[in-house]
Amino acid sequence: SLRRTSVCLLPERGGGASGTDFSYCKHSESLRPPDEDGTVKLARVLSEYLLLNGVEFLLVLLVGISFQLRKTVSDKMVLRSCWKSRHKNSSRPAPRLIRAGLAALFWLCVTQLACGSGAVGETKNVVQKDAEFDVTYNDTVTSENQTIYAFNHTVSRNKTEGVRVRVDVSPQNLESTILFVVRQKQAVLSFQVPLILRGLYQRKYPYNHVGRTLCQPPTRAASETQYFFVDVSTLSAQGTNYQLRVSRVESFTLQTDKKFTFTASPSQPQYFKYVFPDGVDTVIVKVNSDMNFPCSVMSIQDIQCPVYDLDNNVAFLGMYQTMTKKGAITVQRKDFPRNSFYVVVVVKTEDEACGGPLHFYPLRPDELIDAGNRTKVLDVVVSPAINSEVYVMGMLFCLGIFLSFYLLTLLVACCLSSLPPTERSLDSVGRSRHESLSSVEEDDYDTLEDINSDKNIVRTKKFLCVSDLARKDKRVLSKKYQIYFWNIATIAVFYALPVIQLVITYQTVVNVTGNQDICYYNFLCAHPLGALSAFNNILSNLGYVMLGLLFLLIVLKRDIVHNRALVRNDLNALECGIPKHFGLFYAMGTALMMEGLLSACYHVCPNYTNFQFDTSFMYMIAGLCMLKLYQKRHPDINASAYTAYACLAAVIFFSVLGVVFGKGNMAFWIVFSVIHILATLLLSTQLYYMGRWRLNAGILRRMLHIIYTDCIRQCSGPMYIDRMVLLVMGNIVNWSLAAYGLIERPNDFASYLLAIAICNLLLYFAFYIIMKLRSGERIKCLPLVCILFTAVVWGFALYFFFQGLSTWQKTPAESREHNRDCILLFFFDDHDIWHFLSSIAMFGSFLVLLTMDDDLDTVQRDKIYVF
Repeated sequence: SLRRTSVCLLPERGGGASGTDFSYCKHSESLRPPDEDGTVKLARVLSEYLLLNGVEFLLVLLVGISFQLRKTVSDKMVLRSCWKSRHKNSSRPAPRLIRAGLAALFWLCVTQLACGSGAVGETKNVVQKDAEFDVTYNDTVTSENQTIYAFNHTVSRNKTEGVRVRVDVSPQNLESTILFVVRQKQAVLSFQVPLILRGLYQRKYPYNHVGRTLCQPPTRAASETQYFFVDVSTLSAQGTNYQLRVSRVESFTLQTDKKFTFTASPSQPQYFKYVFPDGVDTVIVKVNSDMNFPCSVMSIQDIQCPVYDLDNNVAFLGMYQTMTKKGAITVQRKDFPRNSFYVVVVVKTEDEACGGPLHFYPLRPDELIDAGNRTKVLDVVVSPAINSEVYVMGMLFCLGIFLSFYLLTLLVACCLSSLPPTERSLDSVGRSRHESLSSVEEDDYDTLEDINSDKNIVRTKKFLCVSDLARKDKRVLSKKYQIYFWNIATIAVFYALPVIQLVITYQTVVNVTGNQDICYYNFLCAHPLGALSAFNNILSNLGYVMLGLLFLLIVLKRDIVHNRALVRNDLNALECGIPKHFGLFYAMGTALMMEGLLSACYHVCPNYTNFQFDTSFMYMIAGLCMLKLYQKRHPDINASAYTAYACLAAVIFFSVLGVVFGKGNMAFWIVFSVIHILATLLLSTQLYYMGRWRLNAGILRRMLHIIYTDCIRQCSGPMYIDRMVLLVMGNIVNWSLAAYGLIERPNDFASYLLAIAICNLLLYFAFYIIMKLRSGERIKCLPLVCILFTAVVWGFALYFFFQGLSTWQKTPAESREHNRDCILLFFFDDHDIWHFLSSIAMFGSFLVLLTMDDDLDTVQRDKIYVF
């Protein structure tokens, strides 16, 4: 007969309806069906007999099977009708016996599988102990014994108490693995000690001190007693000592606005429960530590079992983010049906994800590495977030600020229209230099007839006036500059649509995966709305759109007034002032609106891969402003829209290359610096000679000739002193920026490129203002107020810009160290204020460009100096 083990017991006589009661397996009594009759009962009885007399029964069963098969074959030769009659009236027990025998075999297999494959020829002692909380059990486990600790505790529906299991194993026994299985009513938790956690490159870190919090399934009863068991087993024949302690976590449920301090390690994660109080729909969970490292992860998970609280599975469920010193996640009640959630804190096995060092690589694949002390002290606090009233107040504030500019513009327009037009005599504009009293003197050229048509002669005169560079047909130039607007409108559509599609995908990925390391928010002031994670950062970009639209309306009004004057053949519009071409102004207003839209798209999920969305139209705005400054006094020779946008496309192309390949790449920085310096030299030559030079094979010969004649043979100064001063200053600035980039190699290449554009724009703008005043021209009251107001606003805007609430140049965890709380209306942070102020400053800068030369509207163009 087969010998049963202590796990699968022998049948015992007595009791039961059949006179025999069998316990097939100590822990598998559920295998017995609750209601047995007929063939099923016979199958169970035969299986019981088979357990006692297995060999004999198998022989009898095989004989019966062979007899039944032979009988079945012979029956098939009988007529169909006879067979039916015999089948109906048959009462032979042979088929039933066979079915019962087969069922008995199946029952035996199930019983043996349930009792374990080691039920034959192996003895395993199972010891069950009634255990108590807060008692340390020192025991030894081997492959021949298994210990079960039985615990019970009272669970209340209105109060949740955490239960924590702690296990310690001596470091000398790290080669012997012990398996701990915690069986609860609705959950099973298992772990081995030493606990092996893996890092990068399959590093293995053993931990012999393990602490786990048990998942507490919800109870519907007001109070009930729940039981759970801790099974301890091993396959090691050598005895292994361990310490087991089960205790209650008194502060398992977090209280609103109360800080709780705790410790955690990779093998001893912690999690706590938080229940939304009445009237609170959104909370912000903040986890802080005084220690940068070890790197840790905070996670928000729904109330369900199991809880994923290890480094290798914490990303499986809910929202999570890495952290060093700061971590914050905004949680909404609508995302958690049970009105509660778990706050899980896990310490990672390595610090590479938080920007920490990775010291060495494993010498052997299976080598166990001592992780050292990776215990981290943290504190957690859950605070109510803002309510709907704050959202409404923030939106009204944003709209109110920018609508006030519409109202102010309307008032200024009404005031200016009520004033009578003032006219000045042609001699009222003085010149600070004797040479500038007349734009063209008789001695400056001979009396050839082509003096007024040959642009090589006109543009190379020593002193130029606007009339010399405004000879082309006004309708041709107007169409030329309107192309700027239509091109940028086309670029905006083709650029914005895929950008919007991409950021929606980003936000969807963040919401689905819960990985909040994808986006670099200011998590301490990121207010969600719908599917958006940081609505305030998106709303604050409204100023760019509204003020860009307002600027377009102002330009449109001026354009209409100017066209009406041209229809009336107004001499001031035809012959006086700076030539009015509004195409670039329309392009600037459109670019400002697109900057707002794309900046909002960037802030849907800010990171290094889509930072160019935020900067592309900044490059365009800077380039268009410089082109407009140059066009004011050089309308005939300004760059075409196709050339200008091609150059801006090259800038954006280098921006992408710098973001992707520029970080720490010396070769890239050498190539870029050389291109930067060469482009500066070529542009300087183009501006100095007004385009009257050629880049061909004879360029070196001509350069040597000029150096010989002007520097060696005779020392003569530059013909165009003013232009030379500007270009020398520009070259100094650009060469310095190129040297800085080559030496420092900043990680934020896009911002570095933007700094180059802004420095050149500010330099040219300052030069324009200085030369305007130096030439005896004046600045009217309105543009002067705009200049002063814009300068002050730019100063405050830059202050908030450099606060640096986040940076994608670092890891997400390091970026969160710069996060700060909201500072305006509990809704807007420093970067939002930068959006407000920079949009106002850009609008003011555009107004300066639009109105700066209004004082020349009654001055003949041959009296307006070119610089």
